[in-house]
Amino acid sequence: MLMCQDVATLASDYIDDELGPVKRLAIGAHLLMCRHCRSLIGNLRTTREIISQRSYDHLDGDYARRLDAAIGEALRHPDNGRTGPPKDPEAR
Repeated sequence: MLMCQDVATLASDYIDDELGPVKRLAIGAHLLMCRHCRSLIGNLRTTREIISQRSYDHLDGDYARRLDAAIGEALRHPDNGRTGPPKDPEAR
């Protein structure tokens, strides 16, 4: 049986349908019993949908690259203490 931490770790792969049938079934079983993880998966799906509908073409290329790097770093090391995206040089 998977634990909530396992589901959180595999959530993106689950949503992207990148898991094998055994792990996918294990997550499905966990979701039947755990409202917190159902909420996590639902929130992740909603967040992805909102982000995919936004256009970031107006961002300076360097800022967009730094933002992407900061997100990647936060995903790799969630406890690094960072409290937000890199500063936008044009923000007031």
